[in-house]
Amino acid sequence: MNATRGNDFALTKRRTFGGVLGGLFGFVSASGIVGLLVAAAVTPVLAVSAIATTNTINVFEKLPGYLAVQPLSQKSNIYATRSDGTPVLLASFYDQNRVEVSWPQISQFVKDAVVAGEDPRYYEHGGVDLQGTIRATATTVAGTQTQGGSSITQQYVKNVLVQKCELEADPEKQARCYDAATETTADRKLKEMRLAIGMEKKYSKDEILSQYLNITGFGGTVYGIEAAANYYFNNTAANLTLPQAASLVAIVNNPVKFQLDIPGSETNGVANGYAANKERRDYILGEMLRYKKILPEEFRAAVATPVQPVITEPSTGCQTAGPSAFFCDYVTKILQNDPTFGDDAETRMMNFRRGGYTIYTTLDLDLQNAAVDTLNQNVPKVYNRGDVGGVITSVQVGTGRVLAMAQNKDYSQDPVVQATGANFTGINYNTDYDYGGSSGFQPGSTYKVFTLAEWLREGHALGERVDSRKKPDWGTFQDSCLGPQNYDSEGFDPKNDQNESGPNYSALEATVGSINTGFIGMAKRLDLCGIRQTAEAFGVHRADGDPLGQSAATVIGTNEIAPLTMAVAFAGIANAGVTCSPIAVDRIVGRDGVEITAPASECWRSVQPGVAAGMAYAMRRVMTSGTASPSNARTSPQLPMIGKTGTTDGAKDTWMSGASTKVATVVGVVSVTGTMNQRGLRFASGQVSDARHRMWPAVMSVANAKYGGDGFVELYSGPKSDDENSGNENDGEENDD
Repeated sequence: MNATRGNDFALTKRRTFGGVLGGLFGFVSASGIVGLLVAAAVTPVLAVSAIATTNTINVFEKLPGYLAVQPLSQKSNIYATRSDGTPVLLASFYDQNRVEVSWPQISQFVKDAVVAGEDPRYYEHGGVDLQGTIRATATTVAGTQTQGGSSITQQYVKNVLVQKCELEADPEKQARCYDAATETTADRKLKEMRLAIGMEKKYSKDEILSQYLNITGFGGTVYGIEAAANYYFNNTAANLTLPQAASLVAIVNNPVKFQLDIPGSETNGVANGYAANKERRDYILGEMLRYKKILPEEFRAAVATPVQPVITEPSTGCQTAGPSAFFCDYVTKILQNDPTFGDDAETRMMNFRRGGYTIYTTLDLDLQNAAVDTLNQNVPKVYNRGDVGGVITSVQVGTGRVLAMAQNKDYSQDPVVQATGANFTGINYNTDYDYGGSSGFQPGSTYKVFTLAEWLREGHALGERVDSRKKPDWGTFQDSCLGPQNYDSEGFDPKNDQNESGPNYSALEATVGSINTGFIGMAKRLDLCGIRQTAEAFGVHRADGDPLGQSAATVIGTNEIAPLTMAVAFAGIANAGVTCSPIAVDRIVGRDGVEITAPASECWRSVQPGVAAGMAYAMRRVMTSGTASPSNARTSPQLPMIGKTGTTDGAKDTWMSGASTKVATVVGVVSVTGTMNQRGLRFASGQVSDARHRMWPAVMSVANAKYGGDGFVELYSGPKSDDENSGNENDGEENDD
């Protein structure tokens, strides 16, 4: 209904009554639906009307009269939570940017504007406005303006049918569905009328109007009055001003012509701004005045108000989560693997984008901010000496809750954006391939703790010594799964980082000083399959999904493993040998406010408490007098902590992994591609190989202050060492082959 009125509105060309009447009957007769049109319009009041024929009524009544209304597509949100419990939006996901609101949450200005501007007799007719339909047909035939004539209920029916098409995953089926729902035919119009009448029998006028305002499109991906108020005016549907409400209702009539996010073109060098929207807006305001919905002074003030949109782009996708984007991406991967959302990954993500879910994650913003800050200070996003990556992951001991996840890159899944600079990547270095696209990294000597666990599990003592001489022929290693493995040929030649040559290191000394040959000597007296199985008992697995290797070389860390996996394992050690699988979601709330069961952590005993206590004792010594002492010394407040360092062959990757009894953290500086010897290189913050010892304390200091920590259980009673103070106290690292 684009008719104009008032001094500020253009007059329309008039035709004679005879010309209009002749054109009208010619138009209607040509369409062949005059009888059906009248019958459709008056069916709700047939008791007081006799103008419809019996045959016409029968044809109309055979049309479907019931329309199943499915839930509207709504955006889903992912949140982190501040320490005070305040939720912080990380990202939203949607196919249609919509936030469904109830009747009281919509401004009366909006309700009055849409009725006055779109369907003035809305509260009087039974779903089809006969007067409006015939008048619109007459106006169209008269050639003055083209008008639709559909009631609000009819428009709602059409939107419901289109929404059903939007839910169709197959593009071809979706296109056919859309064509059927929008085609300009008498059959489609009659069906729409019949459904509108049925709708009004089932729902109240207010209910239909409320749903109409929630379903209708406001241009682009903006659907519903709440999202429109958010996007165009940085406001809510409840608080829209009169001119704002009229401007938004104007868009509904023609989203392209009356859009507000792109100013109009220039005419004779003068910018039109939002002139088209203002013209339609002011018409609606005039109709509101005409039907006494507003006062004259309100009308004058609103018309005098310029159209001034405040475009507020909605959060969409994990790239809007900034430095927490990689954690956000991890959450989406979890949801894609959760059968709660559908039968397969594609369906699950589609349902998530449309389902209006609220996801509350485990992310601790205090730890996350500390991780992000220290990464920014210590590891550049782009480094001219190599493709360097920095990773930090923290896990809560005893729950598996992922508290922090950060890396030194900017997040983007867009190949075009990624091509603009090496600072962009879509790969999450902290997670497995299926949860972020990374194939993992060699953990170096941090992996030795699993040989230590197997050593203690088999009844050996920390003080027990082994043949740890460097030798060209290591002979045969026992493997109960694959059979004996012989290493008497060239190629297996593990060295110690500082060329230590001690012939008989104890297990404790080998752990404190991270002596490669000491651990190879321990493995000689163990079962390689048993070492692998003990690692698996702590949840350790390869990031690429392949089985863990179990050669003698893997003892010193050659399997590619995700940092998150190692953090989970260290949390299991700190938890007296009970490991809990990682979780990133605390709560899921559906669109109806009902809580949905979130993926839960599973906890299991990895080793007996006595074994865990022995591991903790040795790893405490690593912190206080061994290779991890630089990290321990810089952490404040000081609490009992366990840890293990790791450096891969040629100092390509460097690690610091450790835990209190409350939080486990893994920090790494890695060569994403290629190789570089970190010991010969420097960042602005200092030597590259020492960056881990600058970052790990920064995160664990926040963790210790917030979560506290207890002493580790002293259940281990076996001999620890011939010399309690022995061990390598140097700051050197191991070189794992």
